[in-house]
Amino acid sequence: MHEVEEESFRDAISTVEQTGKRAWLYPKKPKGPYTNWRKYVAFFLITVLFAAPFIHINGHQFLLFNFFERQFHILGQPFWPQDFHLVVLLMIIGVVFVSVFTIAYGRIFCGWICPQTIFLEMLFRPLEYWIEGDRNAQIRLNKQPWNASKIRKKVFKWGLYFLISLAISAVFMSYILGSGSVMEQLGNPSKHVSTFVFWLIFSSVFYFVFAWFREQVCIIACPYGRLQGVLLDQNTVVVAYDHIRGEKQKGRSKINRKEDRASSGKGDCIDCKLCVDVCPTGIDIRNGTQLECVNCTACIDACNEVMEKVKFKPHLIKYASLREIKHRDSKRWTTRLKAYTATLVFLLGIFVFFVLNRSYVETDFFRLPGQLYTVDKQTNSLQNVFTFKILNKSTEPLNALDFKLINIADGKIYAVNKQNINLAAEEILDGTVFVELPLKTWQGRPKKLQIGIYQNNTLIDKAKIRFIGPRKYTK
Repeated sequence: MHEVEEESFRDAISTVEQTGKRAWLYPKKPKGPYTNWRKYVAFFLITVLFAAPFIHINGHQFLLFNFFERQFHILGQPFWPQDFHLVVLLMIIGVVFVSVFTIAYGRIFCGWICPQTIFLEMLFRPLEYWIEGDRNAQIRLNKQPWNASKIRKKVFKWGLYFLISLAISAVFMSYILGSGSVMEQLGNPSKHVSTFVFWLIFSSVFYFVFAWFREQVCIIACPYGRLQGVLLDQNTVVVAYDHIRGEKQKGRSKINRKEDRASSGKGDCIDCKLCVDVCPTGIDIRNGTQLECVNCTACIDACNEVMEKVKFKPHLIKYASLREIKHRDSKRWTTRLKAYTATLVFLLGIFVFFVLNRSYVETDFFRLPGQLYTVDKQTNSLQNVFTFKILNKSTEPLNALDFKLINIADGKIYAVNKQNINLAAEEILDGTVFVELPLKTWQGRPKKLQIGIYQNNTLIDKAKIRFIGPRKYTK
């Protein structure tokens, strides 16, 4: 029964009271080396996020994912729906990478890189600390009646939150519609009502998440917390409490300056509960790895500060694996991790190969509807007619393109009404071609022909067609 009571925290999430009501969290403002490093990382990532849509390379946006017009730019290079296999492969690589990273280092992504955590902990909460004060001041403010001071602080905070949400929403829209288009449309809301309304809705969603929903995204909505329960093992490095050192024989207790702590059998944890107060998801890290933990390291900084004050060794809470804490064995390069890493390297190799060998010209031929074949008795030849579509996926124009049959010597191919085929950068061109074969070479069954697309006698693309004719032909 005692064990069941001790494990009761696993039966409910930390932000819900027994009555089912939301337990609002007031995390104490963290400080320390890990928090400083997280600030540096957050500053860098936020700068990249806000700057990327406004950086252009060769006239192309650095990152653009315009699903509506099927325009995609990655690192300034255009990608097309025809390159969708690269997207699928990249998504698979992403899943495997997350799995490898989680197996090795747990939810470090959530605490250091995730946009939700970065915006909430490095942008919105600092504003809250600045306006309303630290943990105790916020609790007092929310308990006091609505007076002029409280209304002024709340309205000012909520107003700043919504302005930041507007900015974040505009940046995300710039990744989808293009920065130039978004700035133009938002500058003329009367002419682009739908874009303006979408911007307000999108901003309201961000405001709702960061002003009210907050840590519930990580606990309830995000599937990554559930995924870690499958991937983590005793060799995974997570933010962990060293219960061997913290509890020892007699468990944790408050500090007593008069006793010899080393010989008393009491653990190094003095039960100050600062690790709980600074936790943005409201858990007690001393209960072990939990779903809500995002590996933000706030508890590490808080505990190290206390350990320094009481003159105990630091890192009672630290980055460590369960094996390292229990057996003081830090073996991490396991067979499981090797297998995932090998898979990741293999997939990355395939992706790099496809990208390096990606054709910047894509040509497709289609049989003209309703047309099978014709026999030209004057030239004693058999003809098939096809429509073609050429896509220039590069940022440079293509001039003086020519079609030639590759795998047959006595055939001919020529475009209708197109003496010179020229394509501008990222242009799609449609046309019609005739393919001729001498009747004397016809053997009564379809042939697979290869058509080469040449620029200045240099082969830049290939396409296949199925040439058909009569089963028998009599002059």
